[in-house]
Amino acid sequence: MANLLDIRRRIRSVKNTQQITSAMKTVAAAKLRRAQERVLAARPYANELKTILSDLSARVENLRHPLLEIRPERKILLVVVTSDRGLCGGFNTNISRSAQDFMKAHREQELPLMTVGRKGRDYFKRRDALILEEHIGIFSQLDFKHSRAIGERIVELYSTAEIDSVYLAYNEFKSVIQQRLVIEPLLPLSPSEFEGKEKGGDYIYEQPSQAIFDRLLPQFVDNQVHRALLESVASEHGARMAAMDTASRNAGEMIEALTLNMNRIRQAAITREIIEVVSGASV
Repeated sequence: MANLLDIRRRIRSVKNTQQITSAMKTVAAAKLRRAQERVLAARPYANELKTILSDLSARVENLRHPLLEIRPERKILLVVVTSDRGLCGGFNTNISRSAQDFMKAHREQELPLMTVGRKGRDYFKRRDALILEEHIGIFSQLDFKHSRAIGERIVELYSTAEIDSVYLAYNEFKSVIQQRLVIEPLLPLSPSEFEGKEKGGDYIYEQPSQAIFDRLLPQFVDNQVHRALLESVASEHGARMAAMDTASRNAGEMIEALTLNMNRIRQAAITREIIEVVSGASV
């Protein structure tokens, strides 16, 4: 049975842990607010870019581009977006396992990985998966240049027919306590996504529509990658905030249980001493 000194030490240890988890929760909440603002700020540009591409596609008679070319899926590139740090609940484990299930479902195809985030890289390295490229350490200061570098590499691999399709695996931010696992196709882009729209009357293009379309389509891919990274960052902070909140509450419950146990031991010791004193006096 633990003595009072051991219980006091454990209570101090749990209190120190509770202070750390509470501080991490506060930091995650502040970072989450900024991440949400970045996600919301990126949406108007993405919507306007898609509107312009739709207008351009309506002006081009035979829409063509290497990124619209559909080929048999013999070699699939899976871009797995995780975090660089842990202590965020099942955030990384869930996305890594879902990516692994996707790989099992496509075991007949060659499936190299592009990992974004240290946790995903480590997970698949331990399982001897084929990692084509890895991008780590970018989430501390995530900028569009990181997304553009990843997007340009993806476009290069697809345009040169080194891969036949690209899928994005990431956590989509829904709320502070909810993230949605998403594995969605990125390339090839579906022509129906841009065709069939009514021609807009607000745009006057100096260059040929096909030339502008060819230049904007890779930027659309970069933007889709950037959106996925921003969603993942916001989801990570939300998951870490929820995990640290749960840890803080669990630490509080443990402190209450240890304190109650300590008081019971003290009461039993005092009662025993009183009984000894009374017994000695009666003798």
